[in-house]
Amino acid sequence: MSARPQVRSFVAGEWRDGSISLDLNPAHPSEPVAEVHLASPATAREAVEAAAAAFQAWRSTPAPARGAILRQAADLLAQRSQSIAREFASEEGKTLAEALGEVGRAVAILRYYAGQTLEPDGETFGSHSASTLLYARREPVGVVAVITPWNFPIAIPAWKIAPALAYGNSVVWKPAELTPVTSVRLLEALAEAGLPDGVLNLVLGRGSEVGDVLVEHESVSCVTFTGSNPVGRAIQVKAVQKGKKVQLELGGKNPAIVLADADLDLAVEQVARGAFLSAGQKCTATSRVIVDRKLFDEFGERLALVARTWKLGDPLAEGTRIGPLVSEDQMRSVVGHLDRGRAAGAGFLAGGGR
Repeated sequence: MSARPQVRSFVAGEWRDGSISLDLNPAHPSEPVAEVHLASPATAREAVEAAAAAFQAWRSTPAPARGAILRQAADLLAQRSQSIAREFASEEGKTLAEALGEVGRAVAILRYYAGQTLEPDGETFGSHSASTLLYARREPVGVVAVITPWNFPIAIPAWKIAPALAYGNSVVWKPAELTPVTSVRLLEALAEAGLPDGVLNLVLGRGSEVGDVLVEHESVSCVTFTGSNPVGRAIQVKAVQKGKKVQLELGGKNPAIVLADADLDLAVEQVARGAFLSAGQKCTATSRVIVDRKLFDEFGERLALVARTWKLGDPLAEGTRIGPLVSEDQMRSVVGHLDRGRAAGAGFLAGGGR
């Protein structure tokens, strides 16, 4: 029997076995973090059906009761933050400090939406008729398919799942394949907090195998996705053709602007943090810097010094500022960018190779 943790999909309150894949530690690729039971398309369909079956009872649950579950889940995450952050850092590569910060962000998100369940959920309007009451009330949409990325594996899921649950929707969640353990820890907190079976279902599987089931199933009313532009656009087309609501958060290119009167120490620190933390693997990463000519050379020298002196290494090791890229595919992507820049005549102030 393997001593490695095993993680599974969660459907209608039950853990589901599947074909086995290894969840690798990017800092030590020969050391798997866990064995993952991958969901099949049939399991994904069962997850949607479970969410649909649970929807009516959940939407009828008083909003403050829904909020109490979110609040309890937040408390459980907070209590377990150290252990969750260590697993998170081991499978995704963020430093322990970054992982702890993100777990804390997920806790805050759950607590915020727990509070929202105590707020008014509609409006009333004046009527010209004494016998008419005019009001608008927000209603849940139904089953929400939540598809999330690996670069923020607990904050972005919390950001999508918490409001969906708070307002009475049921959820089928497919996280990225690279961060299954972190995903299961969020699911466990919500389930242990008292979420009824079927209200939140977790599908651990490859997007190419289970993604279309979630996007196209007739019982799914809404799809929310964070990830790449090409995949997001493909999801948009498929979901809209089926008459579903769609919410997309896709990639971006983010310049920092450094003007002539800037505080250079502050500017260099903030640009470095934006560019290098999380190993630059986020849509909000600083991918360009526009610098006033008067500061150009000095700014470049200072930024290069930061790049050379910040410690790269094991995300759990003391003093590490930048952890590893999450996978070999990400490494090839970064090296490809460097090669294309070199071919176009670009120079490197620091680094430039693997």
